[in-house]
Amino acid sequence: MKKDKLQIEKRILHLSFWGSVLFIVAEGIMAWITHSHSLLTDCLFDAADLVMIGPFLVLVPLLYKPVTEKHPYGYAQVESLFLLVKYSALLALTCNLLVENVKLLLHGGHEVDAGDIAIFEFLVCLGCLFMYIVLNHYSKKYESTTIKAELYMWKLDIVSSIGVAVAFAVQMILLRTPLSFLTPFIDPAVAVVMAVLLIMEPVKVIFQSIKNLVLFAPDEEVVGKIREIVGSHMQDYPYEVTFLDVIQTGRKLWVEVYIGNQTDVIHISKLHRVRDEIRQELKHKYDQVYIEIIPD
Repeated sequence: MKKDKLQIEKRILHLSFWGSVLFIVAEGIMAWITHSHSLLTDCLFDAADLVMIGPFLVLVPLLYKPVTEKHPYGYAQVESLFLLVKYSALLALTCNLLVENVKLLLHGGHEVDAGDIAIFEFLVCLGCLFMYIVLNHYSKKYESTTIKAELYMWKLDIVSSIGVAVAFAVQMILLRTPLSFLTPFIDPAVAVVMAVLLIMEPVKVIFQSIKNLVLFAPDEEVVGKIREIVGSHMQDYPYEVTFLDVIQTGRKLWVEVYIGNQTDVIHISKLHRVRDEIRQELKHKYDQVYIEIIPD
């Protein structure tokens, strides 16, 4: 099972990697030809993301290694650390691009060939949509935190490409109106909007990765669902839950259920049975689950 998941994840990352290479080269060439800052922003953001995929292809097998005494949490935190580094770099790059394009706006903007960019971005949108459909097909068999991040990036590329295409189509219309004086501001304005939208996801992932690295409990919604599942199974046994300890790091989830008992007798076979029942249900919701039932 783990081998199948590893193969699926590696296949998705390889497809995403080579798809990104193709689009980055195309965007880089088009940005150089048209001198478009919005194309350059998109190209640099995708390039930074691509640089991070390469090392992670090497790290993926580590995430499937079993827990040992030397590594009690396995290598789960490697994924959280990787996402923290990746999105910190993307955040820094995006902030820099945002500042540069705001400066360009304040200095009067600049003209670009709106028609060529609009057609190019429409074609890019179709290409990104194709890649998203292919990757989403494979992800139905297995979807890790990293795969979700890759799918999000392709979805973002689809939305940003169509948005840029529409913006430059509007610029072509403005050229034939009294508002033609606004056209020099379209390209840097689009780049600023893209940068603002691109900032949101890195900030969110950075905070989540920090929580995972310092072994904080996951969101209250996750803890609540786990508490509900544990409680429903405990109803069939003579035990009550006194404390629930939940830790999530990367794709792995550790659950320690502390139980109380009205007598001094603990049936090990019953503890194993309820543990297996809870684990089986949690496996349908979370990727790699470790659960222990501990008498309080």
